[in-house]
Formats: sequence, C-alpha cells, structure tokens
Amino acid sequence: MKKFACIFATSISLTFATGAHADAGGKCHFHGNTPAKESVIVGCAMAHKDNLVSKGKLDASWKGVKLNKAETVEGKKMKEWKLSFINPLEKDASKQTLYMFYALTGNLIGANFDGK
Repeated sequence: MKKFACIFATSISLTFATGAHADAGGKCHFHGNTPAKESVIVGCAMAHKDNLVSKGKLDASWKGVKLNKAETVEGKKMKEWKLSFINPLEKDASKQTLYMFYALTGNLIGANFDGK
C-alpha cells in the first residue's frame, strides 16, 4: 500500500508540475560541447546588445547598430567568438566599438569596449 501511495503521489506531482521558464535571454544558454553556428551566435549577440540598451547600460543609439565583424580568436583558456559592433553616434571615442565574447558552444563570456 505504501508503494502504491508513493507511486500515486509522484505521478500526481509530475502531472501538475509546471516547467521551468527561461527569460528572454534563455534561448542563448547552451549545454554540451557542440559548437554553435555563427548565425546563432550573432542572433544571441544582437539580443544581448538590445537587452543592454533596454536596461540602460548602453545608450539608445546602440539599438539600431548592426554587427560589424564576427570571428573566432584564441581566448585566455580556449578558442572563442569575438563579435564587434561599431556605433559612430557614440560621443566617447573609446566606447564606439562594443566587443562581445562567446564560447564556441554559444554561451556569453563577456562584453567590453577594449576588445581584450
């Protein structure tokens, strides 16, 4: 009887359990070792840039900025994607180029204005 009760309780829990929901950036979180396609990385970088604009971390002039260059480079620990966006409307010349770094598998490593 206890066995039946445990099985019944487990099946009810699984039936009515809700799945975990990721936020808007959740589509750009990957597991495993399979390299992501360049088009996927570019899409994630565009979404991340737009998210930075919507949070006020980048000026609104960055919203329409398109990808300048996507390349693979040798990172500190491994090969990684390096993407650059150039915003000629940015008043601070040292912040006209935004760099984003992604693992080959697709996860964001970081973003900065110095490219390192």
